[in-house]
Amino acid sequence: MSLSFDALADPTRRRILGLLLGRPRLVGEIAHELEMSQPRVSKHLRVLRDAGLVTVRPEAQRRWYELRAEPLADLDAWLAPYRRLWAERLDLLEQRLETMPDVLEEEPRQAKEQ
Repeated sequence: MSLSFDALADPTRRRILGLLLGRPRLVGEIAHELEMSQPRVSKHLRVLRDAGLVTVRPEAQRRWYELRAEPLADLDAWLAPYRRLWAERLDLLEQRLETMPDVLEEEPRQAKEQ
């Protein structure tokens, strides 16, 4: 899983995964979308492939890059307890905010008193 985190640490690689979420793509398409050179995109794709996040499907002279969902599912499972922690804290914040007086309702009353 550490390879996945290393690969996902780079924002360009996350953008590439976002592009591949919709459908498989050629390197040239990805380079065009990201406004980057093909060699530079190929380096990012190599890192993603080494991390197991993408696969390559050769078709004649072209190479289609596809997203692999399995490593992302592993990451999602690892993050699940942290998501629950966030949800609990947001629930506590919501409960606290509901007990606080509404400032917008209080302001006109204060203005009348002065």
